[in-house]
Amino acid sequence: QVQLVESGGGVVQAGGSLRLSCAASGRTFSSTAMGWFRQAPEKEREFVAAIDWSGGNTYYGDSAKGRFSISRDRAENTVYLQMNSLKPEDTAVYYCAAAAGTAIIFRDAYNYWGQGTQVTVSS
Repeated sequence: QVQLVESGGGVVQAGGSLRLSCAASGRTFSSTAMGWFRQAPEKEREFVAAIDWSGGNTYYGDSAKGRFSISRDRAENTVYLQMNSLKPEDTAVYYCAAAAGTAIIFRDAYNYWGQGTQVTVSS
């Protein structure tokens, strides 16, 4: 059974940092692009960042550019999201996902999703 399990969420003050992890199990994702999305209350799920299978190419949503960094450890089947200079508007549930398609900045490209981890940024 394929599982993606996020961890590392929590409560942090504005300007602080968090590092999210996504551990994959049930199959190897070393040849699969991976992504992070987030969803705030009453808002659509939003693209945050994605990384291709090799780790050589990364993509960021406008809200993440310059502050967040996505990386992966293919041997450990784990993807990370380093979030710096956090703002209250970053408060959301963050989801890790594994892509089946190639348009990896779009939700429809992903066929496996984790349960999410809550990130709360206080002002």
